[in-house]
Amino acid sequence: MRHIINQSFPVAARAMFTQEGGGKRSLRLLSLWSVGLMMLFAAAGPLAMANEPPVALEPATRYSFREDHDPNGTGKFYMGREIALVMSFHGAPWLERPEREEEERLSKLVQLLDLKPGQVAADIGAGSGVITMMMADQVGPKGKVLAVDIQQEMLDLLADKLNRRNLLNVDLVLGTEKSPKIAPGTLDLALMVDVYHELEFPYEMMKEMAASLKPGGRLVFVEYRREDPEVPIKLIHKMSEAQVRKEAEQPEFGLKWKATHKDLPRQHVIVFEKSAQK
Repeated sequence: MRHIINQSFPVAARAMFTQEGGGKRSLRLLSLWSVGLMMLFAAAGPLAMANEPPVALEPATRYSFREDHDPNGTGKFYMGREIALVMSFHGAPWLERPEREEEERLSKLVQLLDLKPGQVAADIGAGSGVITMMMADQVGPKGKVLAVDIQQEMLDLLADKLNRRNLLNVDLVLGTEKSPKIAPGTLDLALMVDVYHELEFPYEMMKEMAASLKPGGRLVFVEYRREDPEVPIKLIHKMSEAQVRKEAEQPEFGLKWKATHKDLPRQHVIVFEKSAQK
């Protein structure tokens, strides 16, 4: 209808003001017809436009790309932040460093998760599995931990560790950039430790992770505090609480902020809960 209106008004105006010959009566009739036609379109236009369905944004518009960007970033931007480069499996020794407990208090983090025996949890971006194995101890032999990573090499490293410890309550899952490959409605808790800011497709992953939670299940972000300049981590590998909440609380995910823990030396632990309706 908009195209009809835009084309008809110039045609009618041209007929009214450039009419040649035909006498005054013809001109008068044409003028009345033109005015009536314009009034009809003017009345119908708003109704027609109101009935048009809203235009949905294409998925590609969620992300933008810039040539001028952080050297440790991908140049891909989402909701005002640049997505960081993913740590390769060659960085696994850094995850295993002896001083990590002192710097990050992983034992305290696992306590904050408040996992119960028999629960099903996922370590998204499990890497070499340092936290996966701690979670496995918490859920016990009747529980299950899904160790998810997109690098098969990381999962191979973890498989060797699990075999040495004879841990049978951990399943290894090779995910993709857009999906953790977890069945809907199966998780009591999903955890990401210094992972979310590196996800290549954060929106798609969030949608999948939210779907994988049971009603009342929790999604936990652990990220280096961007608000704290004393945290000795590159800026692109930090996230503020406000940014995490802005991205996680999009209504389609069905997640509600529950708590933010600041008990760790360098990271905040931001907890969301899935609504019972989802």
